[in-house]
Amino acid sequence: MVQVRVLGVALDAAGQHIILLKPLLEEPGEGRVLPIWIGAQEATSILLAITGEHAPRPMTHDLMKTLLDTVHAQVERVEVTRIEDGTFYADITLSTPSGPLILDARPSDAVALAVRTGASLFAADEMFVEAGISAEIVEPHTDDEKVDEFEKFLEEVDPEDFQG
Repeated sequence: MVQVRVLGVALDAAGQHIILLKPLLEEPGEGRVLPIWIGAQEATSILLAITGEHAPRPMTHDLMKTLLDTVHAQVERVEVTRIEDGTFYADITLSTPSGPLILDARPSDAVALAVRTGASLFAADEMFVEAGISAEIVEPHTDDEKVDEFEKFLEEVDPEDFQG
Protein backbone atom coordinates (compact mmCIF):
# COMPACT_ATOMS: atom_id res chain seq x y z
CA MET A 1 0.00 0.00 0.00
CA VAL A 2 1.11 3.52 -0.77
CA GLN A 3 -0.32 6.60 0.92
CA VAL A 4 -2.16 8.81 -1.57
CA ARG A 5 -3.91 12.15 -1.76
CA VAL A 6 -6.83 13.35 -3.82
CA LEU A 7 -5.26 15.18 -6.74
CA GLY A 8 -8.65 16.29 -8.01
CA VAL A 9 -11.91 15.39 -9.69
CA ALA A 10 -12.19 15.53 -13.49
CA LEU A 11 -14.64 14.72 -16.25
CA ASP A 12 -13.95 12.28 -19.05
CA ALA A 13 -15.14 12.82 -22.64
CA ALA A 14 -18.50 11.21 -21.83
CA GLY A 15 -19.06 13.60 -18.92
CA GLN A 16 -18.38 10.93 -16.28
CA HIS A 17 -16.63 12.00 -13.11
CA ILE A 18 -13.18 10.65 -12.28
CA ILE A 19 -11.38 11.00 -8.98
CA LEU A 20 -7.61 11.16 -9.33
CA LEU A 21 -5.41 9.67 -6.60
CA LYS A 22 -1.67 10.32 -6.49
CA PRO A 23 1.03 8.94 -4.18
CA LEU A 24 1.65 11.45 -1.42
CA LEU A 25 5.42 11.66 -1.78
CA GLU A 26 5.63 11.96 -5.57
CA GLU A 27 6.52 15.29 -7.11
CA PRO A 28 4.09 17.07 -9.48
CA GLY A 29 4.26 15.65 -12.98
CA GLU A 30 6.12 12.52 -11.82
CA GLY A 31 4.97 8.95 -11.31
CA ARG A 32 1.46 7.71 -11.92
CA VAL A 33 -2.06 8.78 -11.02
CA LEU A 34 -4.93 6.39 -10.35
CA PRO A 35 -8.21 7.41 -12.05
CA ILE A 36 -11.40 5.99 -10.52
CA TRP A 37 -14.78 6.61 -12.13
CA ILE A 38 -17.38 7.81 -9.62
CA GLY A 39 -20.92 9.14 -9.60
CA ALA A 40 -21.85 12.81 -9.83
CA GLN A 41 -23.17 12.97 -6.26
CA GLU A 42 -20.00 11.46 -4.85
CA ALA A 43 -17.89 13.84 -6.94
CA THR A 44 -19.85 16.79 -5.57
CA SER A 45 -19.47 15.48 -2.04
CA ILE A 46 -15.70 15.09 -2.41
CA LEU A 47 -15.29 18.51 -4.00
CA LEU A 48 -17.30 20.18 -1.22
CA ALA A 49 -15.14 18.51 1.43
CA ILE A 50 -11.87 19.39 -0.34
CA THR A 51 -12.84 23.05 -0.69
CA GLY A 52 -14.23 23.24 2.86
CA GLU A 53 -17.68 24.24 1.65
CA HIS A 54 -20.92 22.92 3.10
CA ALA A 55 -24.23 21.99 1.52
CA PRO A 56 -27.34 23.65 2.97
CA ARG A 57 -28.39 20.24 4.35
CA PRO A 58 -26.10 17.38 5.36
CA MET A 59 -25.05 15.14 2.51
CA THR A 60 -24.82 11.36 2.94
CA HIS A 61 -21.11 11.50 3.82
CA ASP A 62 -21.75 14.27 6.36
CA LEU A 63 -24.38 12.02 7.93
CA MET A 64 -21.92 9.10 7.97
CA LYS A 65 -19.37 11.25 9.81
CA THR A 66 -22.00 12.44 12.31
CA LEU A 67 -23.08 8.84 12.96
CA LEU A 68 -19.50 7.76 13.57
CA ASP A 69 -18.88 10.71 15.91
CA THR A 70 -22.11 9.94 17.79
CA VAL A 71 -21.09 6.32 18.46
CA HIS A 72 -17.51 7.36 19.30
CA ALA A 73 -15.96 5.68 16.28
CA GLN A 74 -13.18 7.14 14.16
CA VAL A 75 -12.04 6.47 10.63
CA GLU A 76 -8.43 5.35 11.01
CA ARG A 77 -7.68 4.80 7.34
CA VAL A 78 -9.18 4.16 3.94
CA GLU A 79 -7.63 1.71 1.48
CA VAL A 80 -8.46 1.34 -2.20
CA THR A 81 -7.55 -2.32 -2.33
CA ARG A 82 -8.11 -3.82 -5.76
CA ILE A 83 -9.78 -3.84 -9.17
CA GLU A 84 -11.87 -6.80 -10.31
CA ASP A 85 -13.54 -6.80 -13.73
CA GLY A 86 -13.20 -3.02 -13.93
CA THR A 87 -14.73 -2.43 -10.48
CA PHE A 88 -12.66 -0.77 -7.77
CA TYR A 89 -12.96 -1.90 -4.13
CA ALA A 90 -12.11 -0.13 -0.88
CA ASP A 91 -11.99 -0.78 2.85
CA ILE A 92 -12.68 1.67 5.66
CA THR A 93 -10.89 0.85 8.92
CA LEU A 94 -12.73 2.14 11.97
CA SER A 95 -11.59 2.45 15.54
CA THR A 96 -14.63 1.75 17.73
CA PRO A 97 -15.17 1.41 21.49
CA SER A 98 -15.49 -2.36 20.96
CA GLY A 99 -12.33 -2.61 18.82
CA PRO A 100 -11.24 -2.18 15.20
CA LEU A 101 -13.71 -2.79 12.40
CA ILE A 102 -13.10 -3.03 8.65
CA LEU A 103 -15.96 -2.16 6.31
CA ASP A 104 -16.23 -2.92 2.60
CA ALA A 105 -17.04 0.26 0.65
CA ARG A 106 -17.14 1.84 -2.76
CA PRO A 107 -13.97 3.92 -3.25
CA SER A 108 -16.04 7.05 -3.89
CA ASP A 109 -17.81 6.77 -0.53
CA ALA A 110 -14.62 5.79 1.28
CA VAL A 111 -12.68 8.74 -0.17
CA ALA A 112 -15.52 11.18 0.58
CA LEU A 113 -15.51 9.99 4.19
CA ALA A 114 -11.70 10.12 4.45
CA VAL A 115 -11.62 13.70 3.17
CA ARG A 116 -14.22 14.73 5.78
CA THR A 117 -12.51 12.98 8.69
CA GLY A 118 -8.89 13.64 7.80
CA ALA A 119 -8.20 9.90 7.70
CA SER A 120 -5.14 8.58 5.87
CA LEU A 121 -5.85 7.34 2.37
CA PHE A 122 -3.97 4.45 0.75
CA ALA A 123 -4.05 2.53 -2.54
CA ALA A 124 -2.55 -0.81 -3.45
CA ASP A 125 0.75 -0.42 -5.33
CA GLU A 126 -0.26 -2.87 -8.05
CA MET A 127 -3.28 -0.72 -8.96
CA PHE A 128 -0.96 2.02 -10.21
CA VAL A 129 0.67 -0.52 -12.54
CA GLU A 130 -2.64 -2.04 -13.67
CA ALA A 131 -4.81 1.08 -14.02
CA GLY A 132 -2.58 4.10 -13.40
CA ILE A 133 -1.84 6.79 -15.94
CA SER A 134 1.19 9.03 -16.27
CA ALA A 135 1.06 11.99 -13.90
CA GLU A 136 2.48 14.16 -16.68
CA ILE A 137 -0.82 14.09 -18.57
CA VAL A 138 -3.13 14.94 -15.64
CA GLU A 139 -1.30 17.47 -13.51
CA PRO A 140 -1.50 21.14 -14.39
CA HIS A 141 1.27 22.32 -16.70
CA THR A 142 1.98 25.53 -18.47
CA ASP A 143 3.12 23.38 -21.36
CA ASP A 144 0.20 23.50 -23.84
CA GLU A 145 1.33 20.22 -25.38
CA LYS A 146 0.80 18.38 -22.06
CA VAL A 147 -2.66 19.95 -21.61
CA ASP A 148 -3.59 18.86 -25.13
CA GLU A 149 -2.31 15.35 -24.35
CA PHE A 150 -4.51 15.14 -21.21
CA GLU A 151 -7.56 16.43 -23.09
CA LYS A 152 -6.95 13.80 -25.77
CA PHE A 153 -6.69 11.11 -23.07
CA LEU A 154 -10.03 12.18 -21.55
CA GLU A 155 -11.70 12.14 -24.97
CA GLU A 156 -10.50 8.63 -25.76
CA VAL A 157 -10.60 6.91 -22.35
CA ASP A 158 -13.31 4.42 -21.57
CA PRO A 159 -13.92 2.87 -18.10
CA GLU A 160 -13.87 -0.53 -19.82
CA ASP A 161 -10.18 0.07 -20.62
CA PHE A 162 -9.45 -0.70 -16.97
CA GLN A 163 -11.27 -4.00 -16.74
CA GLY A 164 -9.03 -6.87 -15.67
